[in-house]
Amino acid sequence: MDMELPAVLGGVPVREAPIGYGHQYIDEDDIAAVADTLRNGDLTCGPKIEELERKLCEVTGAKYAAAVSNGTAALHLSALAAGFREGDEVIVSSITFAASANCILYCGAKPVFADINPETYNLDPKSVEKLITPRTKGIVAVDFTGQSVDHDAIGEICRKHHLVLIEDAAHAIGTRYRGRPVGSIADMTCFSFHPVKTVTSGEGGAVATNDKGLYRRLLRLRSHGITRSREEMVHPSDALWYNEQVELGFNYRLTDIQAALLISQLGKLPAFAARRKEIAAQYDAAFAGMKEIVVQKEIPESDTVRHLYILRLNMDRLACDRRQFFDALHGENIYSQVHYLPVYWHSYYEKLGYEKGLCPNAEKYYREVMSLPLYYSLTDEDVQSVIKAVKKLVNYFRR
Repeated sequence: MDMELPAVLGGVPVREAPIGYGHQYIDEDDIAAVADTLRNGDLTCGPKIEELERKLCEVTGAKYAAAVSNGTAALHLSALAAGFREGDEVIVSSITFAASANCILYCGAKPVFADINPETYNLDPKSVEKLITPRTKGIVAVDFTGQSVDHDAIGEICRKHHLVLIEDAAHAIGTRYRGRPVGSIADMTCFSFHPVKTVTSGEGGAVATNDKGLYRRLLRLRSHGITRSREEMVHPSDALWYNEQVELGFNYRLTDIQAALLISQLGKLPAFAARRKEIAAQYDAAFAGMKEIVVQKEIPESDTVRHLYILRLNMDRLACDRRQFFDALHGENIYSQVHYLPVYWHSYYEKLGYEKGLCPNAEKYYREVMSLPLYYSLTDEDVQSVIKAVKKLVNYFRR
């Protein structure tokens, strides 16, 4: 499209100071928790890790939780614990951060990309069912934007075909499915605590599971494959100093400093969740009657804590493309982001032989969306500025 855009529509931007799409919230309690840990001297492998893991079990309803260095580490260790290896196929959502698929490659297995539901943007169970072969060993299902995947349908597929279900809940801490917390349903559920997520440890992640055997292996794998448990050793010894590497693992440990911050943040999760729901509801109400904008559908089974709010443009009613709308919104000092490029469109995956056209719903979705600002410290005035800017652009670009 060859439309020339004014730098700022109407001459004066909606906001004088920019609003970013995501931001962490850190208060004095968080700072004090970190300072106390620094003073106490246990900086890693200390008591804060076990305290955090107990807290995560409370929040997620899982029997076990293994804290790790980041969300990608959580996915990698889950894929290893699931036993994915060369020759296996693992089905994964096409609209997600690359790590959801990369963890499959790390194990030598092949990612197989499933299409999304065009209304919820989550993994489409019908697409999954069509992709299953004798080589399929698991599914990595992403709770995109924070909305839970359809556990009824995906769980039935996994039971029918004896597949391991890894739930990528990087967006979804605090979300519930049919009243059950995300983290208590899948074989393994992976969380991320990056600064733009609902709660943060700076960098950090965790795997929640109800399977003790998987949990024990996750603990080994996050710490070089080394164990102090005599039951797990090949050559057991009761010497206090003795430990033994029984498999090839990694240094994916979280520090006590990060754990202290996250414990403090988890105490604020109810407030964070409530505010994110309020903001999403304000956006939904503002855009519900606008034919130029499509609002993400939420399934009734999911009580969702949104990590992202997706603005989807109805291109049939707008005389612009997504880039023009995105840039114009930036000109109004509303900074958005795009989540995500279909994973198999990345040049690395192109080199592996993946081609465009695999997932039509995902590809159409990508051309039409951007993520609006959504975080705890957004004020109602900020939210109204975002809404005002979006409506201003819709009026300008309306066909």
